[in-house]
Amino acid sequence: MGLLKIAALSALGYAGYKAIEKKRGASPAAFATGQTGNVRNAGPGAMRDNSSDTWNMTDEESDESFPASDPPANY
Repeated sequence: MGLLKIAALSALGYAGYKAIEKKRGASPAAFATGQTGNVRNAGPGAMRDNSSDTWNMTDEESDESFPASDPPANY
């Protein structure tokens, strides 16, 4: 009896997980809504979370230079 309850709860949990994943969509976590491709555009406007109010010039320039190893020229 206990094994049936565990199996039923596991099936419900898996179904719920799949439903949430389907609702989320296939967009990668860092991409803004509607953005396509393999590389995210630079800047806070291209990110899914709206953290643009906490970015300063150094944060944005650092994001624009990624994945290059050279820092922005105006340091």
